[in-house]
Amino acid sequence: MPEPAIQADKLVREFKKGPRAVDAIELAVQPGEIYGFLGPNGAGKSTTVHMLTTLLPPTSGSARVAGFDVVKQGAQVRMHIGAALQEAALDPLLTGREHLRLQASLQGIPRAERAKRSDELLGRVGLREAADRRVRGYSGGMKRRLDLALALVHHPEILFLDEPTTGLDVQSRTALWGEVSRLAREDGVTVFLTTQYLEEADVLADRVGIIDHGRIVAEGTPLALKAEVGRATVEAIPAEAADLERMSSILDRFGELVASTKGAAVRLHDGQVGLVEVVRALDADGLAAENIQLHQPSLDDVFLAKTGRSLEGAGDEEDAPESGLAMESA
Repeated sequence: MPEPAIQADKLVREFKKGPRAVDAIELAVQPGEIYGFLGPNGAGKSTTVHMLTTLLPPTSGSARVAGFDVVKQGAQVRMHIGAALQEAALDPLLTGREHLRLQASLQGIPRAERAKRSDELLGRVGLREAADRRVRGYSGGMKRRLDLALALVHHPEILFLDEPTTGLDVQSRTALWGEVSRLAREDGVTVFLTTQYLEEADVLADRVGIIDHGRIVAEGTPLALKAEVGRATVEAIPAEAADLERMSSILDRFGELVASTKGAAVRLHDGQVGLVEVVRALDADGLAAENIQLHQPSLDDVFLAKTGRSLEGAGDEEDAPESGLAMESA
């Protein structure tokens, strides 16, 4: 097996008079993988990214990125990575095109290639028409897409994205998801993505690490994590209220009956049994259903099982290293 693109061993970061923001985490991200680092604000996501990108020294433990030690070989690490962090460093007086050409110059890209690379990236992130407008007139979504383009100028092997879609509207978020997927699928870029959006982690990530209070509490593929903590539930509402008891009796054959506000619901014993089998059983008994639905377990169920609380709406208290960036919608 090849060496991990990102590896952390007992990585710790403590702040003076503050929390132990990262508490001896261990992780290994394989080349070409999209790794979703999921957790609420203040969990330690951004602090971890800052250490892995050499912006913050670890208190203890070690980490290697692209095969280089983040403390002893910081310059080599930075040559191989791109980073779009929460605090985008954009000059409001420069245009999008000027930002990219400046970044290309700073990365040592030959002058003859700078214009071509800038145009390519502007098209890739959907900013070609706005390329010659000053960034102060850009929306939040446009700024995030420009920040992503800047991180890609030098063809990095590894891309760190820290809360890349915070504050974006659905259209901008979906467009960014598409580009991140393409980078991994077509270009083989390893992506380390921090997020507090369950859907984002579920859609994009090959594997997910869930962090809470500085510790990784669960790790695996989204499918495996959901299967580990919960089984699918079928909920049915009878066409005739008088049939509720009979419907509950039939559903009881497939698993454990659970509470339902409108009808009958069962948590399935067998993960291979689905909606079709339940519908057939109801039909065989002559029962009509007004509505029937299959509810799959979610990553929020995983977070709830591992931490005792729901991720959505969690983490309202933010510590300094995890402060977010407020943005307008694109």
